[in-house]
Amino acid sequence: MNQNLINYFPKENEIPENFRLQNEITQKKVLIDGEFIEWEGPYQEVYSPIYTRSNSTDELVKTKVGRYPICTTKESEMALNAALKAFNGGRGEWPSMSVSQRISAMENFIVKMVEQREKVVKLLVWEICKSYKDSEKEFDRTVDAIKCSIEALKEIDINSSSIKTDEGVIAQVKKSPYGVVLCMGPYNYPLNETFATLIPALLMGNTVLFKPPRRGTLLFEPILDAFKDCFPKGVINTLYGRGKDVIPSLMQSGKINVLAFIGSSKVVDGMIKKHPNANSLHSVLGLDAKNAAIIDKAADIDIAVKESILGTFSFNGQRCTAIKILFVHSSIAEEFNKKFIEEISKLKIGMPWEENVIITPLAEPDKPQFVQKCIDEALQNNGEIINKENGGGQILHSLVNPTVVYPANEKMNLLYNNEQFAPIIPIVPFDDLETPISYITNSTKGQQVAIFSTNEDTVAHLVDALCCQVGRININAQCQRGPDTLPFNGRKNSALGTLSTIEALYALSIDSVVATKETKSNYSLIDSVIKNGKSSRLS
Repeated sequence: MNQNLINYFPKENEIPENFRLQNEITQKKVLIDGEFIEWEGPYQEVYSPIYTRSNSTDELVKTKVGRYPICTTKESEMALNAALKAFNGGRGEWPSMSVSQRISAMENFIVKMVEQREKVVKLLVWEICKSYKDSEKEFDRTVDAIKCSIEALKEIDINSSSIKTDEGVIAQVKKSPYGVVLCMGPYNYPLNETFATLIPALLMGNTVLFKPPRRGTLLFEPILDAFKDCFPKGVINTLYGRGKDVIPSLMQSGKINVLAFIGSSKVVDGMIKKHPNANSLHSVLGLDAKNAAIIDKAADIDIAVKESILGTFSFNGQRCTAIKILFVHSSIAEEFNKKFIEEISKLKIGMPWEENVIITPLAEPDKPQFVQKCIDEALQNNGEIINKENGGGQILHSLVNPTVVYPANEKMNLLYNNEQFAPIIPIVPFDDLETPISYITNSTKGQQVAIFSTNEDTVAHLVDALCCQVGRININAQCQRGPDTLPFNGRKNSALGTLSTIEALYALSIDSVVATKETKSNYSLIDSVIKNGKSSRLS
């Protein structure tokens, strides 16, 4: 049965001309201290989730995209020293710049970044198999987010420029950088999520060590020149290679001031433990999520089905904000399930360049095997693949057909408690609202929940019960991040800190207070320093 999926993979001559990889990309440079180091060491080979069929035998062959440097402790220490020198205790060129000067540099970066749009989008398609439409959207959304961050910073700067007098104290409160920031983003939104912390970190005057995700590394290669040209030496430094090789020494040095990480809680726990001064490490984290949807008996089933489809299967469910488990009231479960699998059967499966494609090959090489384990465990514990007639449960190499398991229960540990990050969804029937409430309350994760109901008492009850369990409650809508002006956070093991256009700037800076007693001579002194432009801090 799984061979039915083989025809979704293309033969080489079936790949549209404008999407073909003309040449493999060999990234031969690493940006450290404002200069490109020509790489002469070993490389990491990069293969796409997109397999191609041979013209004669239909054998599936891996597609090589390129390779990038496998750096070592030596390069990570060079990068750290460069970032420390560029920050220079806050007296470096970048942190000493005025806000307007840093904004000007960032605006120049945007111009150069946009020039590389086509190359970056194409690499998003090939490296992580994100649809072309969504890859374009990720790039454009990232550019828009940078522009919004700039506008937010202007507002912060204006609001903090006044001198305040209170209880006999004259003071000015401004945001100051922490120092050296280690930025690490996830593979599923390698550009957008990485820049969600990297750009605010730069705008606030920090210097940055930037490690791209393991999958989604080469897409940054086209914008390395922009990083080099737009920012002073050592302000941004790239780290490539295996995290276990380049990260431990950085953390053990105790000289990383901020860890901005989006990914697995297990990974970040190990990183933080290596830092010798845990209390001095400021962390901004986006971690695991097991977002639930609660479909009440009074739900508008058509809306619930539509939003649940978007929530569970957009980009194959490879989103931290994806709905990962559905709780459906027993009285409507049969009707909901029927409509749900009908709509799933309409989802287009194929390659990322195809129009309106939803299900594409999975980015993680080992993920299909994990999905198979989820299926096996579910079947052993009285679960059923209820969309089997439409291909549910079929897996071939990197391609997994959307799969729905019902009825799901707590014995199915892999699906019930873990974040699957794949196009497989468990549905749990319930009779009492305390069932999903208890699940969410006892979960170690607390990012979001989606509530589907037209009953005001039910909605009110669930909102009140869950507002202290998750960061965001969505009513008759899928779980999602946007718009970027809204806080994006989580409780428990799902996040630390809040990200949004303005909150990210706050998260990557700290209040700096300059104060003196309210006397005529002190006021005159401060006024003179400001008017004569003597200080980059007092302004």
